Amino acid sequence: MRYKLMLLGVLVLFRTGGCHQHPLTDYRPLDQAGMWSSNVEQLKTLNTSDMEVAQLVKLKQSGISDEACVTLIADAHQRQRQFSSADSAINLVRAGYTESVILEIAKADQLDTISGDAVMLRLVGLSDPAVNLILHRRLKGQPTMSSAEIGRLKNTGLTEKQILERINSGMTDAQADKEAALREATRNHANTGFVRAHSRRSR
Repeated sequence: MRYKLMLLGVLVLFRTGGCHQHPLTDYRPLDQAGMWSSNVEQLKTLNTSDMEVAQLVKLKQSGISDEACVTLIADAHQRQRQFSSADSAINLVRAGYTESVILEIAKADQLDTISGDAVMLRLVGLSDPAVNLILHRRLKGQPTMSSAEIGRLKNTGLTEKQILERINSGMTDAQADKEAALREATRNHANTGFVRAHSRRSR
């Protein structure tokens, strides 16, 4: 009986101190990156790994705050995984997205899923309200055409208001592709007209 209890104790200890524990993590790179010691202590309580520390150093170098770094780690650990989306977050920062928007995307566990498309939305040239509307539709899982199709429709002459009307109506990529192709064909046909040259008659 005593042997069984000892074995059970060993198994419990193994589970609580297994591969998900990182007691030997080197947090010095975060200190060197300028993170406050109080935030480093929070990361220690979150059992941050060496791989995650490297991710956080990249985030700090891109200008993301200590508080946002801690939040990103905490959110990832709540989903029973390590944080590995630094590049996606940095791309959003470079595209002009605020920390609050980035954290909202991370909270929805979609950093890697929509970061590329979110960056493209900025390149398309939509206003901030329009970009926010489109992002929130995606975060809610509502049907929204891709940034590539949005850009294509914009290039055919549709205004932002007209594009948003189509998005709010649930236009799919296939429908957007069909309309864009029709508008491109109409535009190209209009540009191929020619004027017949009339020679001057001699008197």
